[in-house]
Amino acid sequence: MAAQNNAPLPDGLEIAGYRIVKKIASGGFSIVYLAYDGDGNAVAIKEYLPSSLALRQPGELAPVISKPNLPVFRIGLKCFFEEGRALALIAHPNVVRVLNFFRANETVYMVMAYESGHSLQEHIARLGAKGSRMSEAFIRQVFVGVCAGLREVHANKLLHLDLKPANIYLRTDGTPILLDFGAARQSFNNEVPKLRPMYTPGFAPPDLYARSVTLGPWSDIYSIGAAMYACMCGAAPQPADQRTQEDQMGAQYEKLKANYSEDLVRMVRWCLELDPDKRPHSLFALQKQLYVPATPAAPAAPENALQKLTRGLADRIGLGRGKSSGQKTG
Repeated sequence: MAAQNNAPLPDGLEIAGYRIVKKIASGGFSIVYLAYDGDGNAVAIKEYLPSSLALRQPGELAPVISKPNLPVFRIGLKCFFEEGRALALIAHPNVVRVLNFFRANETVYMVMAYESGHSLQEHIARLGAKGSRMSEAFIRQVFVGVCAGLREVHANKLLHLDLKPANIYLRTDGTPILLDFGAARQSFNNEVPKLRPMYTPGFAPPDLYARSVTLGPWSDIYSIGAAMYACMCGAAPQPADQRTQEDQMGAQYEKLKANYSEDLVRMVRWCLELDPDKRPHSLFALQKQLYVPATPAAPAAPENALQKLTRGLADRIGLGRGKSSGQKTG
């Protein structure tokens, strides 16, 4: 079945104790709604509804799934449900908070905390429309938070595998939240049959194209590099499958040096290595590199006569270097 536009649930619908306000986003696999819970708190509800497998007409609640598509629909539904259950165990300020999940209308719904803000992709587009670029300090700040959230995801034996600016949400204070774990069903357990996610050209690591390559944290690290690159130049890097044929990224990295530090450009290049073994070995290693480098200390000014006298007196009464409070300095 070709992909089609599915009708969203009607505004004002009451479902499992929530009231739908309006549709706020939709993609190939799901529709997201703004809703209110029984206490009047705003939540986001994500409905599993792959447009290539299911069709819902206006005025209907349950989708129509043809018999040939039913097995694949059910596999995806089970993965979506398990994803919600896994994410519900994660409580981290840089990961979307899953509050509940339920079945209705022959599909599954995930209830998440609603946050005010906009996606990093929207932020990039707004800057591009103004002809301006993102500051290095802001990029570093955002991706320190992205790494922190992703470390928690990996600690729970999940991979994201669809990390891109559209799936990084910025709160109104600029702090990032990881969204849309449509690929988080990819666990570290290689014994479980896995569904490969759809590729997002430019952000998908080469690991996803080569089925013989094991997926792991290094796969998400490639996507972090691609997302940082997009922040710096306003567009995704050359798709990984094309790079394996003819890598044209070298010249692009050189162009970035006109506006960003060599350290940041080197970091992006490190993440975007085609060979997984050449990328950062851990998110912690990358996170440390992302902290804004300290300004080099200025050369010490020559001591004046008073400073020399004070230092000499301190040495004589035992307050010199390493002797204060009588504590060992080892």
